[in-house]
Amino acid sequence: MVVFRIERRSGVPAYLQIVQQVEQALRMGALGEGDRLPTAAQVAADTKVNPNTTLKAYRELERSGLVEVRQGAGTFILRSLAAPESEPDSPLRARLADWMREAAATGLTEQEVSTLFDTVRSHIYAAGLTRTPSA
Repeated sequence: MVVFRIERRSGVPAYLQIVQQVEQALRMGALGEGDRLPTAAQVAADTKVNPNTTLKAYRELERSGLVEVRQGAGTFILRSLAAPESEPDSPLRARLADWMREAAATGLTEQEVSTLFDTVRSHIYAAGLTRTPSA
């Protein structure tokens, strides 16, 4: 299940943050085909956004073919966006999990880990260091 976090000062509309968080959960394998998303009322209670905001996000996800709204039953994931390396048993995911545990053990907070990860990720991708040089 996904837990939505709305950053009100980000400048990104709340509905779009919900869309992005669902897409990210799909990429990371946290959500998969057949999973049910929380109701608009549940999201509104958890995030303090208007239920219509969540419904707008879910309509956007439905338009993109990621979810299906079933009247009276809820909103369900139709397909995953997970790459093979994001599967729960992938070596890359395992190394990242080990790193996260190590960071937590050294006393870093969740926010500090997130900031560190985002900084390094931005540096690597901005510098074009995402490809291993050919020998």
